[in-house]
Amino acid sequence: MREKEDLTKLGSKKTEYSTDYDPGLLESFSNKHPDRDYFVKFNCPEFTTLCPITGQPDFATITISYVPDEKLVESKSLKLYLFSFREHGDFHEDVVNIIMEDLIKLLDPKYIEVWGRFLPRGGISIDPYCNYGKTGTPWEKIAFERLSNHDLYPEKVDNR
Repeated sequence: MREKEDLTKLGSKKTEYSTDYDPGLLESFSNKHPDRDYFVKFNCPEFTTLCPITGQPDFATITISYVPDEKLVESKSLKLYLFSFREHGDFHEDVVNIIMEDLIKLLDPKYIEVWGRFLPRGGISIDPYCNYGKTGTPWEKIAFERLSNHDLYPEKVDNR
């Protein structure tokens, strides 16, 4: 994972798409407003990964929301990183936690949450959610509150 200002993915005319899980694709840049709390939200409606048992494809919308501290994730590198899950086999719950852990390592955000809304397969959809608030900050308490209240009012599911 890169933490440098010289971004290698953005503006590149020769984009390579890795289908092997690769957190090294992630790049960051400096937050020009680190003293202000604000959310950055990414919606990734075309996420694919593989079932680790059957090898069948799983499709999802991955939503990533975070409150940056000193660093922001560069969006093209995030797109390439998420694409790298295409041939990667992990359970849905693992995928959202891996994404969150990789972004925490890269960004050290004040707060982050990752929500996967997977399409039904075998008649069941799975929607794992995870979050993190930086220890010793007000965001630590907010993370607990958001997690404990996450599914009090579930969204309407109409087979996606």
